[in-house]
Amino acid sequence: MALEEYKRKRSFEHTPEPPPKLDPKKGFRFVVQKHRASHLHYDFRLEMEGVLKSWAVPKGPSLDPADKRLAMQVEDHPVSYFHFEGIIPPNNYGAGSVMVWDTGTWEPLKEDYSDHTKNRADREKEALTMLANGDLKFRLHGEKLKGDFVLAKMRSRRPGSKGNEWLLIKKKDDAV
Repeated sequence: MALEEYKRKRSFEHTPEPPPKLDPKKGFRFVVQKHRASHLHYDFRLEMEGVLKSWAVPKGPSLDPADKRLAMQVEDHPVSYFHFEGIIPPNNYGAGSVMVWDTGTWEPLKEDYSDHTKNRADREKEALTMLANGDLKFRLHGEKLKGDFVLAKMRSRRPGSKGNEWLLIKKKDDAV
């Protein structure tokens, strides 16, 4: 998605949100932001390709493997949004309060992931392939969220669906 949609939805003269800027040097960090907009939700963001790949999770992430949480993929955000906390003023896209709920690092997982010596670029490429295939498996190392998760793209049966519906699922592991 890059950052075109992020820029199109915002008026940077009227919001404290950071302007779009690619940052290809960083990666493998995640942030969850609690966002009290028109409806309370949690923004789940994974850093890759110099942006924050982003999903709005209405009920927030869960550490219970029985919970399958709806995660609506939204526009990519600039990496500078990683630490953003504040109030988005009324009449702006996403108006409401934003606070950082959890941060940490993440790593892509593959079923046959025995070679942890792969370089960062190769691991990011594998993560992007899993994302494109609609089945991104990863491990989180956060303050609140720890362990293995999957983002699984749903096949929407709803008329008018944008095709951005995913499920965020905690896998059974030692962190449960």
